[in-house]
Amino acid sequence: MKTYEEMQFTTADAVVKELVRAGVETAFGIVSIHNMPIYDAILREGSIKLICSRGESGAVNMADGYARATGKLGVVITSTGTGAGNAAGSLVEAWAAGVPLLHLTGEVASPYLGTGRGYIHECKDQLSMMSGACKNAVRLRKPEQAAAVVRKAIQEALTAPTGPVSLEIPIDFQSAIIEDLSLEGMQPAVSKPSSADFIPEQAVMKIAQARRPVIWAGGGVITANASRELQKLAELLGAAVITSQSGKGSIPEDHDQCIGHFAAYELTKEFLRKADLLISVGVRFRGNETSNWKVPVPQEHIAIDADWQAINRNYQATFGLVGDAKEMLAALVQRLEGKSVSAAPNYIEETRSLRNEVRAQLRATLGPYEQFVDGMRDILPRDTILVRDVTVQANVWGSRLFDIYEPRTSIHASGGGIGQGLPTAIGAQVGCPDQTVVLMAGDGGFMVNVGEMVTAAEENLPVIIVLFDDSGYGVLRNIQDAAYGRQVAVDLLSPDFVKLAESMHYEAVRISSGDEFVSELKKAKERRKPSMIVVDMDAVGPMAKPFGGPPGAVEAFKPKKL
Repeated sequence: MKTYEEMQFTTADAVVKELVRAGVETAFGIVSIHNMPIYDAILREGSIKLICSRGESGAVNMADGYARATGKLGVVITSTGTGAGNAAGSLVEAWAAGVPLLHLTGEVASPYLGTGRGYIHECKDQLSMMSGACKNAVRLRKPEQAAAVVRKAIQEALTAPTGPVSLEIPIDFQSAIIEDLSLEGMQPAVSKPSSADFIPEQAVMKIAQARRPVIWAGGGVITANASRELQKLAELLGAAVITSQSGKGSIPEDHDQCIGHFAAYELTKEFLRKADLLISVGVRFRGNETSNWKVPVPQEHIAIDADWQAINRNYQATFGLVGDAKEMLAALVQRLEGKSVSAAPNYIEETRSLRNEVRAQLRATLGPYEQFVDGMRDILPRDTILVRDVTVQANVWGSRLFDIYEPRTSIHASGGGIGQGLPTAIGAQVGCPDQTVVLMAGDGGFMVNVGEMVTAAEENLPVIIVLFDDSGYGVLRNIQDAAYGRQVAVDLLSPDFVKLAESMHYEAVRISSGDEFVSELKKAKERRKPSMIVVDMDAVGPMAKPFGGPPGAVEAFKPKKL
């Protein structure tokens, strides 16, 4: 048998060579007749670990979770046509979250592209489908260009605003014999945009003079690895810090100045009305996090973002500073240290009071689930990665009351799609094998990608699944009750999740109280094996106040004239 070095060099080898050059250590996906040459090239090269999912949708989510938890490029390999289509929804999630991800997909043989002749796995216009789901989608036009096209795709995925890039390679190209090109002058990872040199003195003075400053920290802080710089600036200014959902962990959430992910709360809105300066850093200002842009912001607003298109997209800025958040924040700290900077008397005490009040207000709605959030935070390590699917408990308290202390330890569905939590948690655990990874999910969404449980078991990943089972779509039930006074299409037949999990080599248990939950979570954390805790929500009992969905959800669904 020939060694890897003795084999004739193909397009697939060129693809793998570029992945290795970019530092890729892990790839996710499903083998197919339209990507086998790439899989074989990975096997022959030998340094990239392959994680075999049970569906293309899950494979993309795994690459997504891996990238978010590690800060590295996520790589996913899928088939053509239907396989690529299965990947599309999860690529939309990666796009919504700005995750650097390379999606490699096959295509039908080049002579049959666009002919409609019925070549197996043919899609009417796969490239357009991928373009709609990604930051960009490209097709390899000549086998000899593989190295350059792959390197450019990786570069684009890593360039701010980061996001998924799909590259389709016709199947006949993948095994084409080509020369092993020595490609120079293109770096696999782009340099960060220049940042600090052009910060105007007027902006620095606005910050120095602020007496009631607020920092709104988004996912861009974490992408830029700028958490330390953000905390330094906040402490220097005495600023209150609001975080977006994606920005959780940009400052430790037990910090006195951290209000957290509570921007849409009325108490926070009132606090913002009294603020004299907002510094937003890498924030998208999503509709569901701002009461559809009704959260007030100060007239003086300094917006920092690596994406020039983000400036003034949702809120008007006085100064728009486009560049790398880490460099920007470090430069601001340096220039402010020599100036007289001080917040208003008692401002930090006001911030601390608001922090406590919004949490107390939310806690009052939880009923028996207050014991769950306290138990989780007491038991789990500070660096636990908490992944949240779209479900009532995750939305209400998982995203707010479970304090996040470190960057890249909070992962949620930015696009709002259900069912992506399980494979995302699997990807996070692959990337961070020594950390505890916990998934919060509901029974309705969980069934979407339930087959990926086997992937975790196959890889012996100690993911802890906390499954809240109310036999239905709980969020939609509450919205329908409030909007219409009735329910439709929200009740579901749940399987016996414990038996299902056990059949897939999990340790599993069903609990009916907070005490049981705390006890079983301790066991799951210690055993370091795939584990599931099924929460019988009927037995535990209802929350003290039903969750009515995102702000404005109920009103949006009531009949009205447009």
